[in-house]
Amino acid sequence: MRELSLHILDIIQNSIAAEASLVEVVIEEDLKKNLFSIQVKDNGQGMAADQLKTITDPFVTTRQTREVGLGIPLLQKAAEQCAGELKINSIPGEGTVLTVYFQYDHIDRAPLGRLVETIIGLIAVNPAIDFIYSYLYNGRVFKLDTREIKQELGQLAINQTEILNWLRDYLKEGLKDLRR
Repeated sequence: MRELSLHILDIIQNSIAAEASLVEVVIEEDLKKNLFSIQVKDNGQGMAADQLKTITDPFVTTRQTREVGLGIPLLQKAAEQCAGELKINSIPGEGTVLTVYFQYDHIDRAPLGRLVETIIGLIAVNPAIDFIYSYLYNGRVFKLDTREIKQELGQLAINQTEILNWLRDYLKEGLKDLRR
């Protein structure tokens, strides 16, 4: 995949398929440590130890629509090509945490891509799921928690066009301010 945001989308779709009601995405850029990391954590069904052992095998998938599952193996390969690694922890009935590390300045590290649009699209299509999106840049933090937004909205649906447009602008501005 050309953008890391597409990998994140794939992982979150796995979380949704595992019946998660809360998905947390944490992106971290630490220039001093030369580290770029992505973490996706959910409260879905989780995986048993035997399933966890085969999660990086492209020829093992739980999906019924195809016989291969390339998302996690491709992400693992992308990390390894950039002096990084992929780690997955999962507890049945509690959820899964996937963390991937990259050498920040590695020439082969794919760009993050259009993550704001990815997050907005996920909120639009999955209004019942809560998302927490945190971006850490050299120790500074920007965070969006849809639970807080939904509480402020009251009876208004979070996936209304006007609200999604406001969220998009809020994310873009917050991430821009983070880098100042």
